[in-house]
Amino acid sequence: MGAREVVLRLEGITKRFGKLTANDDVGFALHRGEVLALLGENGAGKTTLMNILFGHYTADAGTVEVFGQALPPGAPGAALAAGVGMVHQHFTLAGNMTVLENILLGTRPLLAPGLGRAAARARVEQLSRDFGLAVHPDAKVKTLSVGERQRVEILKALYRDARILILDEPTAVLTPQESDALFETLKKAVAQGLSIIFISHKLHEVTAVSDRVIVLRHGRVVGEVATDQTDRHRIAEMMVGAEVALPHPALGTPGAALMELRDVSTPPEGNRTGLRRVTLSLKAGQITGLAGVSGNGQGALADLVSGLIAPDSGELRVAGQTVAGWSPRAALAAGVGRIPEDRHATGSIADFTLTENAVLEGYARPPFSRAGWMDWTRARAHAEGIIEKYDVRCPGPEARIRLLSGGNMQKLILGRALEAGPKIILANQPVRGLDIGALTYVQECLIAARDAGAAVLLISEDLDEIRALSDVIHVMSEGRLSPEFPRGSKTPAELGQWMAGQGFSDAA
Repeated sequence: MGAREVVLRLEGITKRFGKLTANDDVGFALHRGEVLALLGENGAGKTTLMNILFGHYTADAGTVEVFGQALPPGAPGAALAAGVGMVHQHFTLAGNMTVLENILLGTRPLLAPGLGRAAARARVEQLSRDFGLAVHPDAKVKTLSVGERQRVEILKALYRDARILILDEPTAVLTPQESDALFETLKKAVAQGLSIIFISHKLHEVTAVSDRVIVLRHGRVVGEVATDQTDRHRIAEMMVGAEVALPHPALGTPGAALMELRDVSTPPEGNRTGLRRVTLSLKAGQITGLAGVSGNGQGALADLVSGLIAPDSGELRVAGQTVAGWSPRAALAAGVGRIPEDRHATGSIADFTLTENAVLEGYARPPFSRAGWMDWTRARAHAEGIIEKYDVRCPGPEARIRLLSGGNMQKLILGRALEAGPKIILANQPVRGLDIGALTYVQECLIAARDAGAAVLLISEDLDEIRALSDVIHVMSEGRLSPEFPRGSKTPAELGQWMAGQGFSDAA
């Protein structure tokens, strides 16, 4: 049978969450040595389907077979034992443990004699080199950037010698170079018999690494095609059911500086880089793009703009006035709209409803609060308005936000930020994990906010996004900020050199 041996078969998978049908009679097969791309819009049912396969959810109907044997429902241990590994879109790591401990977790007792840490460390370091996933084995996970945590998730799956590997948005926080290195290694592993289900919204990755594409829409399979018989444009149309065109905005007309950093520094926190004498001007009617490899100070800059940290030295000015006592409350009062990088840890509260999350940053003010009392009718109407306008696919405003896909969480957070009418918008990885339709919509919203007079700080590790949307571009490396580059004045290669630290010796 060779490469055509069926290693995984799903038949008739149906899963409901209340009134929401996440999967509706879904079935397909995966072959040995095949990369199968599973695509669909946010909320199409991809992650739910993979959670059923891995035993995190139990299907209401249908069966899963691995290497010809039926998997018992709701048993992650059985999936692992059968050789199924999963790299989750949302992290499943213990923050108070080291990278090495997280990778070993569940493979043996951590305090048992003969743990073999030296051999395990050597293997992890070898995998890190082979896959281009640089991370220190002794670093505490809680000190890592989002990008570094994703690398740990990938290493954890690879360490367990999975024969079937589910990759749910594995490159969402990797640089293009890291992604390319990962794909090269995966190709070698596939040639040796590894089978992969690849979930991604980056269609150039899908066409580069997959053999076959299956598309879900509203929980049902709506298309299947060999990758070499299609292209990105046709795949995008299959996903959304209509033609998709990415925005190509004209240059904005900059106005007054709404926020300025003058020679600002912040201290490092754990392994996270602080700011090093950063000078930056965010102007009305302008999108300022910030490029850089994850972990080079973008997080500190985002926290500063959000009010989570204050300058250790230097000057922060808002609307022309020097700011003292900078805080999240002060940032909200100054009109800062926040779309944070981590939609789980800082963007939402998992067990709160969509209504509660929609008013998190405005619940203490009218129209949601009067004389100290919450007006839940207005709050619910506000949430319903965001759900409709931003196409948040969910069971309803009273559903817990943890039930939503990552992309639909992101759309609720986007709506919460933009509907407040912000003067300054922090858009930190705003389209990470979004499908092509949602990505286009978010980008159009940011352009519209700019054209309405907002100052937008766009932080992204996707150079194509930065180059397409930004009016001016900065690059961050090791906490230092490059000079301002007008759109189109630098090639991707030149920006990549700045990302690698070249050019800062005479600019810092």
